[in-house]
Amino acid sequence: MAANDKASDNDATRIASVGDDDMVKYDLEHSEQTAEDAVEKPESIRDMSAEEIRKLEIKMVRKMDLVIMPIMGILYILNYVDRSALAATKVYGIMEDLGMSTTDFATVISILFVGYIPFQIPSNLLMTKIPRPGLYICSAAVVWGCVSAATAAVKSYQGLLAIRVFLGVTEAVFFPGVIYFLSAWYTRNELGKRLAALFMFQMVGSAFGGFIAAACLTLDGRYGISGWRWLFIVEGSVTVGCGLLFALLMPEYPHNARLLTPVERDFAVWRLEVEAGAGEAHEDTSTLGSFKLAMLDGKIWTMVLCMGFLQAMGSSVNFFPSIVETLGFNRINTMLLTAPPYILAAIVFYGISYLSDRKNMIYPIIVGCLAFAILAYSVALGTIKMGPRYFAMMLMPSVCTGPQIMIYKTMNVHMARPYPKRAAGVAMINAIGGLSNVWASYLYFSAPHYSAAFGTLLGCTIAFFITITGYSIYVRRINKLLSGTPEEQRRAMKSGVTQQQIDLGWRYIGY
Repeated sequence: MAANDKASDNDATRIASVGDDDMVKYDLEHSEQTAEDAVEKPESIRDMSAEEIRKLEIKMVRKMDLVIMPIMGILYILNYVDRSALAATKVYGIMEDLGMSTTDFATVISILFVGYIPFQIPSNLLMTKIPRPGLYICSAAVVWGCVSAATAAVKSYQGLLAIRVFLGVTEAVFFPGVIYFLSAWYTRNELGKRLAALFMFQMVGSAFGGFIAAACLTLDGRYGISGWRWLFIVEGSVTVGCGLLFALLMPEYPHNARLLTPVERDFAVWRLEVEAGAGEAHEDTSTLGSFKLAMLDGKIWTMVLCMGFLQAMGSSVNFFPSIVETLGFNRINTMLLTAPPYILAAIVFYGISYLSDRKNMIYPIIVGCLAFAILAYSVALGTIKMGPRYFAMMLMPSVCTGPQIMIYKTMNVHMARPYPKRAAGVAMINAIGGLSNVWASYLYFSAPHYSAAFGTLLGCTIAFFITITGYSIYVRRINKLLSGTPEEQRRAMKSGVTQQQIDLGWRYIGY
């Protein structure tokens, strides 16, 4: 008893001597053994040594990465390319062929979200109740590929509006579904790199999308078909083929995945439950009740607001070829010059995700990206000279999408349980936050300056910084309560932390 009292006194002295960040780090380090004691090990791994478990984890995660990430990454490339192909067609005559004005084109861009936004939340809630979410995602890819290819057949502005609404409905399954799906497989120390890898696939797709668009558009007139129609035919057909193939390969949840051995399944479930409480295999929470919890959680609505600012900042991507065109190059060179900013973004994403997972760092990374965002939008707002304007454009994909990775990570590690609430929250930030794409599409007028657009994006950057800083202050205060007396811990539970998470030594990390 005396030894225990002495150890407790030493712990108390240690905690009293450190700052807030060190205290959270100390709590996290000392919570691992508590968590393992609180969540019973499955019988299949109970007698394994720490070294055996470490080797099991390395082998299992490598297996997950080799199957899940390439499938998800390729589908994300296709999802993004199919959705954004319209931006390239503006340079190649779709407006003239269909008799559209600049306002009409902005409406065609934004109307996709009329279908995309409302269906994301019900789709993600449905995913939590079906046994094969992987098949669900791949089937959606086949359907949206068919719709994308059908865009080549439109003959009028009204027909293009209709097909874009249907494309939004079919693509609504994918992105929030994938974010939730990955969080059901990876721990918080693994998730950041996987989310970044997903966005790196997007950036690579966007980069090569310019080359693909340039190649497809050279088919202009072949068999009497316009180049922009060939773009939709080629990209839609590739999506359908990949969706059918991946439906045969995609694993499901860890507890029922044929990808893993029985021992690996047990371990995959256990390690997630050690981290944040009951997981997909064992938790039993009603869909409606979890959706209500998400709707009443102020932290989720803060993430929704942050995503709204980020989606507005990212609206420049929908008009990227048009912005590049203001530099004065011909059509082919314009499409080729859209690639380097996305390649740079892929490199940046790898760096920030590595740093985030290794150091449990989120907020400082967001602030760093926002500093470069202010620089990029200020330069774009202040000049139309080719050098400075292209420098600003090189930064734009990185500064708007880098913080998005961190917001999705925040959502998945700060609101981890119950898992249907997490699924609803992911869909909410993507769907409701995505409303910014609707109004932001009408900002891109008065080329080449685009003053209204870049001025608004600069304002959104500043507003996002203020919001996320307020959130950082709030979660730091909750972490202090979680490290305090039982009474303070009960006060912290009002923020959505469960008693099981308190028993596990859980904390809001990264801020």
